[in-house]
Amino acid sequence: MAATPAASTSQAQDSDGMSDSNVDRNLDAVLGIPVDMQVVLGSATMPVASLLKLGRGAVIPLDHRVGEPVNIVVNGRTVARGEIVVVEDDNSRFGVSLTEIVGAKGSYA
Repeated sequence: MAATPAASTSQAQDSDGMSDSNVDRNLDAVLGIPVDMQVVLGSATMPVASLLKLGRGAVIPLDHRVGEPVNIVVNGRTVARGEIVVVEDDNSRFGVSLTEIVGAKGSYA
């Protein structure tokens, strides 16, 4: 008895057997996931006693200096660095101009 060929589909399949439309649907689902993004200006360490003495108008010196790039952190991982800018359309808001994308094994300028 001869084997019958498998039914053909109109959708292309990759080596994992997933159709292009399934991949697109999965990608759309992933692209819709919200992430937590932070721009880190710097950090500081101080004893609790000093922290408790802080009041209105106190200045906390950070470990980054003026003009140094800030870190862009997504879900706890640094993904880029950039410079603080004033948003052109709204002078009351800050933004970040990306200057460096950080990869897993270094950075890509």
